[in-house]
Amino acid sequence: QLQLVESGGGLAQPGESLRLSCAVSGSTFDYYHIGWFRRAPGEEREGVSCVSSSGGIKYYAHSVKGRFTISRDNAKKTVYLEMNSLKSEDTAIYYCAAMSRGSGLTAQDMCLMSGRYATDYWGQGTQVTVSS
Repeated sequence: QLQLVESGGGLAQPGESLRLSCAVSGSTFDYYHIGWFRRAPGEEREGVSCVSSSGGIKYYAHSVKGRFTISRDNAKKTVYLEMNSLKSEDTAIYYCAAMSRGSGLTAQDMCLMSGRYATDYWGQGTQVTVSS
């Protein structure tokens, strides 16, 4: 069992930065791929960025590539999402989630499937609002 808690959301102006954190407690952290997902009002959930259990493979959605950076600190059991050059279209509730590497799926799979399969653990979400 894992418990995931997001923090770091808030209000930012276009062009500013925010850093989200996902603190994980419970089972073996480094056995899980971790992903960041978001859901904007009236939109489907989308995979923003996902990182493999080892941290060696990272996937980014096209809409955030070059602006967002995912990282994980296995010693601290925490995954970060550094969000730079924020745009109004980044406004959403952001969730982190975990998928066991035993699923046979990759971190990229996790993101591309928007967390619909084999993603068993979710945080409660944190609101990010980008507005002038």
